[in-house]
Amino acid sequence: MSTDTDITTVAPQPPVRFDTKIAVLLRDDLESWQRLNATAFLVSGLATRLPEVIGEPYEDADGIPYLPMFRQPVLVFEGGKEMLKTAHERALKRALPRAVFTSDLFATGNDTDNRAAVRAVGTSELDLVGIAVYGPRNAVDKVLKGSRMHP
Repeated sequence: MSTDTDITTVAPQPPVRFDTKIAVLLRDDLESWQRLNATAFLVSGLATRLPEVIGEPYEDADGIPYLPMFRQPVLVFEGGKEMLKTAHERALKRALPRAVFTSDLFATGNDTDNRAAVRAVGTSELDLVGIAVYGPRNAVDKVLKGSRMHP
């Protein structure tokens, strides 16, 4: 009878420093459920258009497969209404991939109405409650300058 146990040792890996950043900026006056809802919607927009942000599928030890997720962390920031407006303008000037979530979207219940609500308002008049941006680390940092990490 063998008492040997097959233990796989995983060597510690040095931290990965990505040259890109995925970030969400939320308005600081949102309720908790609104923050979570807006964040989920915003990052889904990035995932659909930027295949390079998606990692490999997952699988547990029993062979059950799971969907792939982002290959890097999503950093969440907060700021006031003016901070969102400024960050949005900066993202547009830098032509960074972005997603927007306006206050109107909390009252809609489907994708068609969501798109219509955004389309009905001019860029400078959007009542932004959240934006997501992706791009080179330094460019995203410049877009978010003045905001703070979400607590």
